[in-house]
Amino acid sequence: MHTPVPLQQPNTALQMRLGFEMEYECPAPTPMLLALSIHDSRSGDLVYPDHLLTQPSVEVRSYRDHFGNWCSRLVAPQGLFILRSHALVKDHGLPDAQDPTARQTPVEYLPESTLLYLLGSRYVETDLLADIAWSHFGGGPTGWARVQAICDFVHHHIQFGYQFARRTRTAWEAYQEGQGVCRDHAHLAIALCRCMNIPARYCTGYLGDIRIPAVPAPMDFAGWFEAFLGDRWYTFDARNNTPRVGRVLMARGRDACDVALTNTFGPNILKRFEVWADEVPTA
Repeated sequence: MHTPVPLQQPNTALQMRLGFEMEYECPAPTPMLLALSIHDSRSGDLVYPDHLLTQPSVEVRSYRDHFGNWCSRLVAPQGLFILRSHALVKDHGLPDAQDPTARQTPVEYLPESTLLYLLGSRYVETDLLADIAWSHFGGGPTGWARVQAICDFVHHHIQFGYQFARRTRTAWEAYQEGQGVCRDHAHLAIALCRCMNIPARYCTGYLGDIRIPAVPAPMDFAGWFEAFLGDRWYTFDARNNTPRVGRVLMARGRDACDVALTNTFGPNILKRFEVWADEVPTA
C-alpha cells in the first residue's frame, strides 16, 4: 500500500547584512550615549556580531539601560568622527506574528511590568488624546481588533514623507498636523492604545525592503510599536500597516526619547548618515 509523503513546508529562512555609518563633526570633545546595538532578544541570530567601530578609535563602554537595552557611551574627539557597525543576522523569514483572537487584558489583571506603558510620556500625551481615542474606538471591538483599528486610523490619518521629519513632533502634534515619519505613526498609535487601556511601547530597529518591492528612498532606521494583549507583546506597524519580514529590534522604551539612537552632550553636526539591511542572496 502506497503511503503518501507529507508535503514539506517551504524553507523561508534567510540571512541579512545589517549596518550603519554616521559621520559627525565635533568642534570639541563631545560625550555621547548610543542605542545602536541589536537587541539581546536577537543575540542567538547573530552570525557576525554588530561590534561598534569608531574612527578615530576611542574607548567605548557598554551598559544596560532601565529598559534592558544594550547601550554604549564614549567621548567623540574634536574634529571628524565616524561611527560604524555591520552584522550578519539569521531570520526565520516569516512575517510579524498575528493573533486576531488575542484579547485585551483588563487593567486590574495586567502584569506590573506593563503598567508603565499605560501612562503618558515625553512624546505621548495621553491626556490630550483620551477623548479622541474614546470617541473613535470606544464603541468598537476590543483586543487585537481594537489595536488594528487604531493602526488603520493612524496609517490613513498621517501622510508619510521624509520631508515631514521633525524630531520634536509629539503624538498630539502628529494628530493635529496629519503628517510625519514612522516614529510619528508609532507615537500616535501608542498614545491611542494607552488611552484605550492597552499597554504599548515604542520600538526602533532595522526594517529593510526584505521580500517586498524595493523602495527608492534612502533607508533609515525604523520605528514601530508593541502592544500587550492576552499574556504577551505583539508587533504592530502603523506606518506600513502590514506584517513584514526581516524586522530586527534594537531598543524598546516608552517612546523615542528613551531609545534615541544618539544623545550628544555638546555642539556637533551630523554630516552623513547611512543605514542598510539587505538579504544575502542564496547560492
